[in-house]
Amino acid sequence: MAKYLLLLRDTGTYPDMSPEAMQAVLQRYIDWTTGLATRGVLVDASKLYDGAGRIVRGGRPQPVVTDGPYVEGKEVIGGYYVVQAASYEDTVALSSDCPHLDFGSIEIRELEAMGGEQS
Repeated sequence: MAKYLLLLRDTGTYPDMSPEAMQAVLQRYIDWTTGLATRGVLVDASKLYDGAGRIVRGGRPQPVVTDGPYVEGKEVIGGYYVVQAASYEDTVALSSDCPHLDFGSIEIRELEAMGGEQS
């Protein structure tokens, strides 16, 4: 089985929700993630901290490090999943009921092992 990266993209803005509604959304993410783990396809997952980050550019003779990333009015990556699946089609099927689709999009990329072999 190959490994696929699911990048959770959103605009960084969310509809106003009551605390109860936010808790319900969080529970949907927990349930979806638990389902992936139960099926044995979940490799890793994490939400990214809001705002904080660094961009490293160049490298010779010294890399340039800036605060970021900052995206104005565009999509931002809010988190990721790494799953195992037989194909892109299977990964799309796994992603089709992800609660994130109510707030943004999911970019799917197959991971390639650093030795050049498929993951």
